[in-house]
Amino acid sequence: MSEAEDRKPRSDEARATFDPEITSEFAIPEGLAVARGSGESETTSEFAVPKGLESAQTETEPEGSAFNTPRTYSAKDAPPAFTPATGIPMITLVTDAPWQDRMRTMLRMPVAERPALEPVARSEDEGPAVPRVLDLTLRIGELLLAGGEGAEDVEAAMFAVCRSYGLDRCEPTVTFTLLSITYQPSLVEDPVTASRTVRRRGTDYTRLAAVFRLVDDITDPETHLSLEEAYRRLAEMRRNRHPYPGWALTMASGGLAGAASVLVGGDAIVFVAAALGAMLGDRLAWLLAGRGLPEFYQFTVAAMPPAAIGVAFALADVDVKASAVVTGGLFALLPGRALVAGVQDGLTGYYITASARLLEVMYFFVAIVIGVLTVLYLGVQVGGELNPDAALNIQSRPVLQILASMVLSLTFAVLLQQERSTVLWVTLNGGVAWSVYGALHYTPADISPVASTAVAAGLVGLFGQLLARYQFASALPYTTAAIGPLLPGSATYFGLLSIAQSQVDKGLVSLAKAVSLAMAIAIGVNLGSEISRLTLRIGSAGKRRAAKRTRGF
Repeated sequence: MSEAEDRKPRSDEARATFDPEITSEFAIPEGLAVARGSGESETTSEFAVPKGLESAQTETEPEGSAFNTPRTYSAKDAPPAFTPATGIPMITLVTDAPWQDRMRTMLRMPVAERPALEPVARSEDEGPAVPRVLDLTLRIGELLLAGGEGAEDVEAAMFAVCRSYGLDRCEPTVTFTLLSITYQPSLVEDPVTASRTVRRRGTDYTRLAAVFRLVDDITDPETHLSLEEAYRRLAEMRRNRHPYPGWALTMASGGLAGAASVLVGGDAIVFVAAALGAMLGDRLAWLLAGRGLPEFYQFTVAAMPPAAIGVAFALADVDVKASAVVTGGLFALLPGRALVAGVQDGLTGYYITASARLLEVMYFFVAIVIGVLTVLYLGVQVGGELNPDAALNIQSRPVLQILASMVLSLTFAVLLQQERSTVLWVTLNGGVAWSVYGALHYTPADISPVASTAVAAGLVGLFGQLLARYQFASALPYTTAAIGPLLPGSATYFGLLSIAQSQVDKGLVSLAKAVSLAMAIAIGVNLGSEISRLTLRIGSAGKRRAAKRTRGF
């Protein structure tokens, strides 16, 4: 046989193997032997059943196999199965509960245990526009987080928006400055992730209430709000001006300081002096804000005029309670809103966001300390006599103090840019808070200030949550301003004054009392809100209505 005949292919398989016209990268290289009788390629998928796992070969598996039961195993003596014979009970949600409660309940479940909601047929025929839904969700979350909402409430709103537009497999994540959301169409498809950074924060509870109404309409199955309509309403919220002008905010800052001075024993002259100091500090802070300085320096400058007026009274030997003037000015600067939000995040498990919020509170507090201590130290050096023990001589004037607490809550609500329809309710809530505090602390019961503050703040949170559920809105506008009369302004001032007079131990004790009061306020508000959610059912069944700087609140 010739050499040419030896090289001649002897079968179709050989021709396919040695055909020089085949240029596919999957062609069998020359010289590679192919096992006969195997017309198909071997399975290389990682999901293929490994050899030896077929049901027919299960009995022949060696004892050491991970897929075979041990020799000593007996089904008769087996322990109870992890999954009960009747199956795992399905978790059901109360359908008439507000969307905040339903979404919060689902967020607190593991992903695998969340019940699937009913199919939503409000998106387009070809399915939900995933990038646009995620973008709308992030924009809504940004407004809520920038407005002071807690991290859990922001995640609940984002979760509600996504599920309302058909994106069930979504996971929102909220930190102090970053929002992100991930959507995975199925277990075998790549997830889609979008994020947004919150760079500017502002206090506008009118806009916050409008965002809540938008989310409420999106989650309402009878509204059928389209993506285009949701975007249009969101754009209107961003363009809307604040409900109160700048001069009204300055007047409200003065009224808040004056009312706070009356709460700690001041008279008419003290009221006017504290109001003037707070308004002057507010204007100076606005001047620094217009120059682009950080809020730290704005708070430092805003704390100086009330302290300077108090020191001036002491130097002039005027028969005026100078300590009440300084205390009233501090009330307008204490970061009660950020403190409540930070403690709430910590209580609900968002420790990173809670740490960031509390760190922000600490910076603001340090700024106030620097501003007040600078003025008090200069006053002490030039001969000003300020008495830290004046805090022990606060007179009990129930009617006047209740009226002052209501004025304080009213002006607080204006500073927070609340809707006019909520101002009356929060004013009454603030009066109730001070009435409860006074009944517990200034009566023969003589309960400690910390316990009295916690009980009063708990009622504020309870009533605020009730009003929010009735109005289908956020609870912040009904609680933040109402806790104003409970803020530890006097304890803060006397602690700083003692430090300025070189009585460091006494000053630290007073500052520790201020911190305890602040924590009692935050925990009381959160506990009252949780009790309201657990025990009361005011749902969404029925008709519904259609729908700078932080100032330290």
